Amino acid sequence: MSRLEPGQQAPTWTLPDANGDQVSLSDFAGRKLIIYFYPAAMTPGCTKQACDFRDNLAVLQGHGYAVVGISPDTPAKLAKFTDKESLSFPVLADEDKSVLTAYGAFGEKKLYGKTVTGVIRSTIVVDEEGKVELARYNVKATGHVAMLAKALGVDLG
Repeated sequence: MSRLEPGQQAPTWTLPDANGDQVSLSDFAGRKLIIYFYPAAMTPGCTKQACDFRDNLAVLQGHGYAVVGISPDTPAKLAKFTDKESLSFPVLADEDKSVLTAYGAFGEKKLYGKTVTGVIRSTIVVDEEGKVELARYNVKATGHVAMLAKALGVDLG
């Protein structure tokens, strides 16, 4: 599993959103994009993280950042998640885990002391030219947006 490094070209992708509409990395060309990878919609940590992005979205957008979440969930599950949590940014379905793998966000990880294969909670920031600006792996769900904002020089107020 290879992890992305700042300066690398971000792997391209097209994935369905909660409505089944196709969303591509190229849709965000000319804008900065925060892509966060999470294990499963409607679980406590992933819900906390999604709501943290939702609650800080206006500030992030004010600094020129768009946000998308990517998980191996189905579009139907993502639709329930979006509705239940009033998410105001796209969450995308990567059911075959190809994008998760391309971004280094799927592979072996430690879970409760055991080595398992699964989604590695990660965040990649892509700049206006499609290059990796920031790559963080094994992030914590709680406090993640604040850590990310600090790394990006964004004051959440």
